[in-house]
Amino acid sequence: MPAISLRLPDEIEARLAEEARIEGRPRSEVVREAIAEYITRRERERFMAELVAEAQAYYRDPEACREALELAEEAIVTGNEALDIAEGRRPGEPWPEETGEKWWR
Repeated sequence: MPAISLRLPDEIEARLAEEARIEGRPRSEVVREAIAEYITRRERERFMAELVAEAQAYYRDPEACREALELAEEAIVTGNEALDIAEGRRPGEPWPEETGEKWWR
């Protein structure tokens, strides 16, 4: 494993030493974990920024919006049928609230 050297302000070094003491781990292990978490977070932030940019570009396209709306409307029926089955109703059967029944029987 390659080694790196870095300088830390006294306050950060003291906080690092305290964290390592509390965790009962070497400072280098705490630093490795912090760097790995930082890099993972930054990668996730970049990915999300790219995803948002793509979504914004997609929503500016009227044809794409129309197609997405059509797909969503088709999925509502299927989703509602699955929910009915999961809740013990036959697809299309009214909800207990619609019939005046108590849902907490």
